[in-house]
Amino acid sequence: MFDIPDEKKIRVIIDTDAACEADDPFAIVQGMLSPKLIIKGIVAEHFAEEGSVERSLEEIKTILRLMDSDIPAYLGQMGPVDKCSEISKGVDFIIKEAMKEDDRPLFILCQGAITNVAMAIRQCPDIIGRMTMVWIGTHGAGDRKAPFKEFNSGNDITAANEVLQSGADVWLVPSDVYTTITTGIAELELKVKPCGDIGRHLYENLVSYNMSKEAWWTQGESWSLGDSPAIAIALNPECGRHVDEPAPFIADDTASVYKSDNPVIRIYKDVDSRYILEDFFAKLRLHYGTP
Repeated sequence: MFDIPDEKKIRVIIDTDAACEADDPFAIVQGMLSPKLIIKGIVAEHFAEEGSVERSLEEIKTILRLMDSDIPAYLGQMGPVDKCSEISKGVDFIIKEAMKEDDRPLFILCQGAITNVAMAIRQCPDIIGRMTMVWIGTHGAGDRKAPFKEFNSGNDITAANEVLQSGADVWLVPSDVYTTITTGIAELELKVKPCGDIGRHLYENLVSYNMSKEAWWTQGESWSLGDSPAIAIALNPECGRHVDEPAPFIADDTASVYKSDNPVIRIYKDVDSRYILEDFFAKLRLHYGTP
């Protein structure tokens, strides 16, 4: 497998509701297979269900075991910021990593609610200028009605607004962008399932979820790997068009409300799905081959 110059590598924390549905594990694996990303730790995120953060941690540990990795994994907050005041090990880890003196920039790749980052900022506002957050969430900037309840921001709207109004360096990937990373289940059976124990796990986990009642919202034979843009943007920030605009305020129904005095953040208008998917398929095959 190829390597890249050390000066181009970045520190990364992955914050993920890994057990929520089937796309998070694909993003985690792509990140772990990418030589540019020095993954300092993976933090489990809740998804507004009892025991959800523990389930996310278990899925993270399963991935690490199948890939024989010693990347540390941490339990995040047990629920939304207003319902869980005890500080988790995951939040402590985010603060400590952000406060380290290191020439390599720190990126936090947020693939779910943004509770852990919001709590870290509450505890230590000094981290705001010491990291970049790539967040998969919201319906984007401006005044936008909610075509559906956006899952990630909707699982902790208070945390979403606190982070978006904090002045932190946020790179936002809204719903009309992250839903475009579409692949067929047939393609996943052909390109992912044969690639070692981790490939089989990714494929079987997705198919199992697809057959469950929780997958009522899917089309049946395809999947949106909507968390993968977080990894791709960390690898190549120019893999999609982006603009600088005032961060949205998130309403209770996850609609976006324009606020001219909100901090300006980076908002992606599209991403290169070919690059994202083919990069993942290629790295998986380079590492694990096919029969």
